[in-house]
Amino acid sequence: MRARPQRLPRLGGDGAGYRLTAAEVKETAFRLDGVLLPPAEAPAQDPVLFLENQFNALAQFYARWLAAIFLYLYREDVQRPWVAVALFPTRALEPPLGPAFAALESAGLLRRVYLEDLLRLPDPAGLSLGVRLLRLVALAAADLPGEARDLAAAARAEPDPLPLIDLIETILVYKLPNLSRDEIKAMLQLPDTDLKQTRFYREVFAEAFEEARIENQHQTALNLLRLTGLDDAAIAAVTGLAADAVAALRRGSPGDG
Repeated sequence: MRARPQRLPRLGGDGAGYRLTAAEVKETAFRLDGVLLPPAEAPAQDPVLFLENQFNALAQFYARWLAAIFLYLYREDVQRPWVAVALFPTRALEPPLGPAFAALESAGLLRRVYLEDLLRLPDPAGLSLGVRLLRLVALAAADLPGEARDLAAAARAEPDPLPLIDLIETILVYKLPNLSRDEIKAMLQLPDTDLKQTRFYREVFAEAFEEARIENQHQTALNLLRLTGLDDAAIAAVTGLAADAVAALRRGSPGDG
C-alpha cells in the first residue's frame, strides 16, 4: 500500500510571532558506516547509498546520522540523488524519527531494514548466503549452532569460502562470548584443512603461540634464578624479558630470600 504523502509544514497563522536569527553552526567529526558510490559511468539517476548499522539504542541516532549525510553531500559536492538505509536488529531498538526528519521518509530518501523480519522468511536454505548471514546476526542463541553449521557447509561449496566462514566465526564469537574457541570450532564442524586457513584460526594460533612463548620465557628465567647467580639484567638479556619482570619473578621465586 502506497504511503500517504505528508503535507508540508506551514507557518502558524500568518507567521506572526516568528523570530529571525543568525545562527552559527559548528561542525563536529562524524563517521559514516558505509557509503556506496555508483560507478562513474552509471546513469545520473543511480543514487548514492548511505548504509548504517545501529545495534544499540540511541535517542539521537537519526539527528546525528542525517547530519553526517548532509555534511558529506556538502563536502563531496555530490551531484546524484541519494538514499539512506538504516539497519536495526529489531523495531524495538529504533528511536523515533521525529518531526524534523519525517519528510525524508515520505520522500523515499530514508528506509529501514529490520533483521527480525528475516527470521520470518520460510526455507532458510533457499535464501542467498548474504541473507542467511544476516539471519545469523538476528537469531536467538539457542538457534545459532544448527544455522551456523548449515551456513558453513554451504559456504564451503563457494569458489572462495574463507571470507564467509570468517564472518560466521566472528558472529559466533560476538553472540556467544562464553563459548571457547574449541567449542566454536566443533560447532562449525569444519575440516582442519579449511579451518586452518581462516583468519579466526590464525589469530587463535598466533595468540596461543604468544602465550606459550611468554610462559617459556618465564620458566627459563625461573630456572636461571634458581640455578645461577646471574643478576636481573643478565637474565633479562638471555630471556628477552624486561628487567622489572625478572625482578618480580625473583621476588616471587620459591626459596628466594
